[in-house]
Amino acid sequence: MQAEDVHVRVEPRLSESFPGISVLAFKLDGLDLSRGGERVDRLIDEVVGEVKRTYSLETLKDVPIFRAYRDFFWRIGIDPTKMRPSSEALVRRVLLGREFPRINPLVDLYNLASVKTGVTIAAYDDLKVLPPLSLTWSRRGERFKGIGMEKEIILEGREVVLRDEAAILSIYPYRDSEHSKTDSTTRSAIIVMCGVPGVAPSTLAQAKEIVLKYVKVALG
Repeated sequence: MQAEDVHVRVEPRLSESFPGISVLAFKLDGLDLSRGGERVDRLIDEVVGEVKRTYSLETLKDVPIFRAYRDFFWRIGIDPTKMRPSSEALVRRVLLGREFPRINPLVDLYNLASVKTGVTIAAYDDLKVLPPLSLTWSRRGERFKGIGMEKEIILEGREVVLRDEAAILSIYPYRDSEHSKTDSTTRSAIIVMCGVPGVAPSTLAQAKEIVLKYVKVALG
């Protein structure tokens, strides 16, 4: 299994609107998502226990990293009390005593890294992506179909999006596209640590290392 850095260009206009926004991405080759099983289960038990010892429902929204994502959501027109940042939503789910969501081993592992670090993380099947990647404003009239959506939506030109040369990969940082999602056949994936103002690049780097650690432990 090999990891390779992937450059993501941040549109200058976007950086002007959101100083400090950053993205960290890398590609993982040689994945075998038929593996994992009990090792993923053990990691889930470990991280869930740590979350329960670390956080409380009453103070979760005031944790600095979750506050940074909430503030960003407000700025892009999303009410984070109705659509929570994914890392916070996962932690909240654990604290409520609900079962940790299982999708496929890769998604499960980066979700664990997200819970542990507070960083929102996404992944895309490398064979469905046409580099280079860019973080930009959407263009009015662009179409997007997210995971679980019944039909496409028309973008208004004020959404932040992660795109490749052919299509939009996500409405950043909360809705990934249906066409580029990973599944049980994925052998190579691009993993994206989604930064926002107030989340340091070093925190994204830490999240990357934890993803790599978990993948090597469970799938290596």
